[in-house]
Amino acid sequence: QVQLIESGGGLVQAGGSLRLSCAASGRAFSNYAMAWFRQAPGKEHEFVAVINPSGGSTLYADSVTGRFTISRDNAKNTMYLQMNSLKPEDAAVYRCAARNGYYSRDYKGYTYSGQGTQVTVSS
Repeated sequence: QVQLIESGGGLVQAGGSLRLSCAASGRAFSNYAMAWFRQAPGKEHEFVAVINPSGGSTLYADSVTGRFTISRDNAKNTMYLQMNSLKPEDAAVYRCAARNGYYSRDYKGYTYSGQGTQVTVSS
């Protein structure tokens, strides 16, 4: 069993930055591919970024490439999402998710997910 807790969301002006964290409890964090998804009101979960278990490989949605950076610290059981140059369309609830093995862009393919943290971007 893995429990995930996100933090770091908030209100920021367009062009600003936020750093999200996802703290994991439970065993074998380093065995899991970790991802960030976001969900705006009335919409499905949208893939944002994913990182493989070792942290050596990442994948981003086209909409955030060059602005967001995903990383992880397996010694601290924590994953991060550095978000720069934020846009109003980035506003959503951001959730982290974990799955054993190789990564996926599909939220339904993840075994564990957190409650989410709200990101609001003012124009």
